[in-house]
Amino acid sequence: MAKYVGAIDQGTTSTRFMIFDHDGHEVARHQLEHEQILPRAGWVEHDPHEIWEATQDVVEAALGRAGITADDLVAIGVTNQRETTVVWDRRTGEPYYNAIVWQDTRTDTVVSALDKTDAGRLIHERAGLPPAPYFAGSKIQWILGNVDGVRSDAEAGHAIFGTIDSWLIWWLTGGPDGGLHMTDVTNASRTMLMDLETLEWDDELLALFDVPRSMLPEIRSSSEVYGSTTADGPFGGEVSIAGDLGDQHAALVGQVCFQPGELKNTYGTGNFLVLNTGTDIVRSDNGLLTTLAYKLGDAPAVYALEGSIAVTGSAIQWLRDQLGLIKAAAETEGLAASVDDNGGVYFVPAFSGLFAPYWRSDARGVIVGLSRYNTVAHIARAALEAICYQSRDVVDAMIADADLDLEILRVDGGVTANDLCMQIQADILGVPVSRPVVAETTALGAAYAAGLATGFWSSTDELVANWNESMRWESTSTQEQRDTGHAQWKKAVDRTLGWVDLG
Repeated sequence: MAKYVGAIDQGTTSTRFMIFDHDGHEVARHQLEHEQILPRAGWVEHDPHEIWEATQDVVEAALGRAGITADDLVAIGVTNQRETTVVWDRRTGEPYYNAIVWQDTRTDTVVSALDKTDAGRLIHERAGLPPAPYFAGSKIQWILGNVDGVRSDAEAGHAIFGTIDSWLIWWLTGGPDGGLHMTDVTNASRTMLMDLETLEWDDELLALFDVPRSMLPEIRSSSEVYGSTTADGPFGGEVSIAGDLGDQHAALVGQVCFQPGELKNTYGTGNFLVLNTGTDIVRSDNGLLTTLAYKLGDAPAVYALEGSIAVTGSAIQWLRDQLGLIKAAAETEGLAASVDDNGGVYFVPAFSGLFAPYWRSDARGVIVGLSRYNTVAHIARAALEAICYQSRDVVDAMIADADLDLEILRVDGGVTANDLCMQIQADILGVPVSRPVVAETTALGAAYAAGLATGFWSSTDELVANWNESMRWESTSTQEQRDTGHAQWKKAVDRTLGWVDLG
């Protein structure tokens, strides 16, 4: 009898495949990084073929490590970096252009103009999103308008669009030979093209971006049996694909935040705070996104408020790769701990503008407060604090929008391995921070969705029983310290604004 569930977790910097048992414990994993393509300032791309090849490699390696085959898997789920846009030829599987990554800002002038018109208000109302280059709609529009042959092929039904989940599921189920062209409600909700209430592509939104409906994948729930992998694919046999969620929605499920008012924060390339608002669509007055949390099978859709932060963990990568101040990301903890405070230095990594709650694509990164006294240790500490201050800005917005009384923050993702960073987070917020035993909740959530769809788990109550705390950080700061530090942070944020002239 099959006794495991797998999850493909395709992220911004890497792809992994993880295998879980019935208790939600990790059995095996394998992970590979992929190239970050930076053609010019503000442009970020990935090679879709490299991502598909990495997916095949990590699946085969993890199955090998676990000593299992396709027959041992009940099902698999897929979770993915959201908004990242691929347009490819359904006849051949050949992309017309590199995947345009969610961080990419090449369409900022276009969406900035929309935000000042009735079109911007329509996008807010129907899609729950502010017009921003972050989302997929303007990326599709850019490919249609700037890559030769795409518009005519789209109108002929050959060129199709997908976020990374769609790209991978299409290949896993046969590619040019009958591959499924689909996505789930969570990924569709990040395009500026889906109506939040009907959960369908909206003709008026499609017209705003001049996107042919024929390009778009079928929208499905986040947890149901969509189809099966092919025998000649990386699994070497047929396995049900039964879960599909954007990464932050998957993390919400992995953190078992199934009740309204429950909140999680995922620390990765960026930070993403998601608050379950139940079956109610809560409109934000404070710069948050109204989005889908998940839809499990035939059950009603569950909605969320989200605060998306573009640059957090990737700021540490920037210190390593672009500045050469550190050799490994883990060095930041020791460096930052070697000083008592930030020495007056604040680092606002607005490399792609500022996302929630500001939504300022004219912003760019700054390091302020420098003096001869400061060292690389102060900059390292300021980088960790930037992760935590940006999260506080979003928490403050959630408190205002949802009348939230935050008692604890559940955290997950790679940066949570940095104990000092989590202590700083608790101190900046003034509430405890809790990390689960399985910190990679994105993959776990995709596995949970697939397992629920196939009866491997009987209900969400069973998943809640699986959750266990690994570590908790209590706040050691005073209210005065929190207020003073945050006031200085807000001054630093002000210095980033208006740097780019958007016309």
